[in-house]
Amino acid sequence: MKKIAMFTMGTRGDIQPYIFLSRELIRNGYDVTLGSHPCWKNLVEEAGIHFEPIGPDIDIDKEAAIIRGKTSNPALSMLRMMNFVFKIIQNSTHQIFEVCKGKDLIIVSHSQMGATEAEVLGIPTINVTLQKEMIAEKLKPQSFWNKLIGQVIGKQVAKPYNKIRKVYGLKPIQSSDEIISRKLNLIPISKHVLERNPYWEEQHILTGYWYEDEENYVPDEKLAAFLASGEKPILLALGAMSFEEESEKEKLDMFVNAFSRTGYRAIIQGFQKTLQNYELPETMISCGSVPHSFLFKHCLFVIHHCGFGTAAATMIYGIPSIPVPHVLDQMGFAMQLYDINVATKPLKSKDLNESSIYEAILDMQSNFEEKKKNAELISAKIKEEGGVEEAVRLIEKVMEK
Repeated sequence: MKKIAMFTMGTRGDIQPYIFLSRELIRNGYDVTLGSHPCWKNLVEEAGIHFEPIGPDIDIDKEAAIIRGKTSNPALSMLRMMNFVFKIIQNSTHQIFEVCKGKDLIIVSHSQMGATEAEVLGIPTINVTLQKEMIAEKLKPQSFWNKLIGQVIGKQVAKPYNKIRKVYGLKPIQSSDEIISRKLNLIPISKHVLERNPYWEEQHILTGYWYEDEENYVPDEKLAAFLASGEKPILLALGAMSFEEESEKEKLDMFVNAFSRTGYRAIIQGFQKTLQNYELPETMISCGSVPHSFLFKHCLFVIHHCGFGTAAATMIYGIPSIPVPHVLDQMGFAMQLYDINVATKPLKSKDLNESSIYEAILDMQSNFEEKKKNAELISAKIKEEGGVEEAVRLIEKVMEK
């Protein structure tokens, strides 16, 4: 049995695609190990995947909330989060190295975690990239100045990787492009959502989204009764962006008041600290972790942070949305949804107030039928792609060689 290891860091939305990929690989006869923050042990093991803890035992949602709270600038938030994750990766290289030993393939996530360790051990790698902006346009004609700027940026990005390479006596790289697999880079996005960049090299392949329907999920009595008691509600699902270091009553008030003004029923995920001492109107309910595959089918539209997983789920399950991006990569996913007309114009987190939320809901209301129709059409096309099955087919092709 061929052995595969993959590593990823980040919030639940960063882990989920690798869980879907791991499960499909296991179904196809592979022995798979998934390494990540210790806090994801139960999530991964409950999915039937062998888990290896990497790095300190931290609450990554809490850490992300602290980093996000230090600046309202999405680019700075993203950089701070990347620096935080890179430090963990650097300090965990010996753990990663041990997990890589004896494997036949290492699947390297967008943070390039495991790439250097695999190189030292002589194990082949393939990559997964969630953000199209991270893929170099190698086939694009470059002016002298563009090349120079690219080299300067490349050296900066390469710095954390060179610290790891130094541990193993490897020569430094000039750009992170040098450690990306030349065999295969999987992009788990639908070709119906993103047009393939003609300047990408041939190993960069759009597979379609990776997902699984949790058809046997049964909601608790409270949620089931709420869903059965009236019209379809709005869903507020800000993911890790709604994790609070402390109570955020003012933020929740904005949404609750806007929902009340428009007359919609609503389900609220997150805001657990605030909701401990908060009385919601009878037209609203809070819920904990519920699969997107269940919840999105029972809601009218969703207001979300536009993380990779949630943005993908809106299209997979054919539901229009109001994106509220908090960091830079979320801004990119929000624009993807807006460009294909399944979402309203992104509502920047720094511009959040009761009026801006109310106006966004009115915008959705006036264009709902069109956006709903577009979301359902894209959903049907995505389901025909079989993204995770295609990813495994491509991996097997590489392993056969």
